[in-house]
Amino acid sequence: MNNLQQATSNPRPSGASIRRRVFGEANGQPTAQPDPFLAPFFETALDHVWGGVWNRPGLELKYRSLVVVSVLAATGHHEELKTHLRGALNLGWTPDELREALLQIAAYVGFSAAHEALDVLSAIVTRG
Repeated sequence: MNNLQQATSNPRPSGASIRRRVFGEANGQPTAQPDPFLAPFFETALDHVWGGVWNRPGLELKYRSLVVVSVLAATGHHEELKTHLRGALNLGWTPDELREALLQIAAYVGFSAAHEALDVLSAIVTRG
């Protein structure tokens, strides 16, 4: 088998299927008509982020999810954090475990960042 045949017969799951595994069938699908202007961005994200980084060997999806939650909390990306906290819950993390992870980051990124992330988690856990 040559390199082209190996590349086209790749047994790894697609980026879209990895995304669905993280967020669940219902949440892993786009609900609104996509913005044509943003389509290249989302295609790139599916191919390179979900199909590439999330699809690597070495860490289970559950642990990759916790890394992403921590980074999003640390960098203050709260809208994306909401999505990934729901994904983390879908992958089996409990609210208590996620709370502990967010408390852990406080010592490294600051109490304000951790507090804001904990507010996001609390809203998800208490209000859905």
